Amino acid sequence: MATSDLEKSAKEAFVDDNFDLAVDLYTQAIDMDPTKPDLFADRAQANIKLNNPTDAIDDANKAIALDPSMAKAYLRKGTACFKLEEYQTAKTALETGAALAPGDSRFTNLIKQCDEHIAEETGRKQPKQAVDNTPAVTSTVVSSSDEILKPLKDAETETGPDSTISKPKYRHEHYQKPEEVVVTIFAKKIPAKDVAIDFGEQILSVTIKAPEGDVYHFQPRLFGKIKPDQCRFEVLSTKIEIRLVKAEAIHWTSLEFSRGAAVPQKINVLGTEPKRPSYPSSKLKAVDWDKLEAQVKKEEKDEKLEGDAALNKFFREIYQDADEDTRRAMSKSFIVSSISIASHGHLAVESNGTVLSTNWKDVGAKVVEGTPPDGMELRKWEY
Repeated sequence: MATSDLEKSAKEAFVDDNFDLAVDLYTQAIDMDPTKPDLFADRAQANIKLNNPTDAIDDANKAIALDPSMAKAYLRKGTACFKLEEYQTAKTALETGAALAPGDSRFTNLIKQCDEHIAEETGRKQPKQAVDNTPAVTSTVVSSSDEILKPLKDAETETGPDSTISKPKYRHEHYQKPEEVVVTIFAKKIPAKDVAIDFGEQILSVTIKAPEGDVYHFQPRLFGKIKPDQCRFEVLSTKIEIRLVKAEAIHWTSLEFSRGAAVPQKINVLGTEPKRPSYPSSKLKAVDWDKLEAQVKKEEKDEKLEGDAALNKFFREIYQDADEDTRRAMSKSFIVSSISIASHGHLAVESNGTVLSTNWKDVGAKVVEGTPPDGMELRKWEY
């Protein structure tokens, strides 16, 4: 059957609301003539009816690549993005299409609905402007992402209308950081001109023209929304690295969206992590020795002693605060601790602890005689 016959039969199936058959017939026609943009645009419409917006966006992008002036391709893309609640991406496509078809009210009506949803999401009438705070990289800038440090193994499979025709040629993986998801497609020696990547609010569309002439498509609906204008990709010799900037700092449990996915959890960013519990430790703590010494001195000063202890303390305080002459007088006249005076080569114990004087002029020029207390006798010991 010729391409034109397949196209005619597909349109008839679409009118009869047999959308599955229409997609199948359009696919056969595309296999025969993949350069005709109308086939992709019409298959996109059938996919929209089947509630396959991701496939519809892929078809619309292919139609736009073949004919950038095709207004209905932008309408298909805008409609599919709207169904995925990607209102900003939808509005951008619709505004481009409206410029190509000024009299078509379908564009203006959908743009108005997009504005309403955008205002509702951002809490104001104008769409929130994204600020690109990501560092510059040597790559084609389309949008960027914030990475999450936990590697994740992908079990996702290819999506898109061509996935049933040819098996995926390239393995892909991803990992994430608190504000970014990095997708790596392991495609070696692919020229940058043969790689086309498009970013939507929750769509990643990758098209790679392989050296053998085959075309590889990878178009997942992402787990969460991204910031398309900040996302980036870089074509390297061994791989293609795609950075997706998250719209929210949430943990993605997978790369692709799933209705049964667990509720995403907010990620603690740097500086907001909860305090770790403290446990008893045997680690030595720093000691302020000056503070400790001052505390001991204060305790000694405030200490209340009795008897000989009080007397000794009194003598120590006098000696400590005295000038040099006073100390010499005290040392000569009285034995304080182990202090003694050397005289003529012998240890001179002058008063044997019975006299204490603080006047050096008085005791310095004479021998201080011992004076025992009343009722006691002074004796000298021979060694």
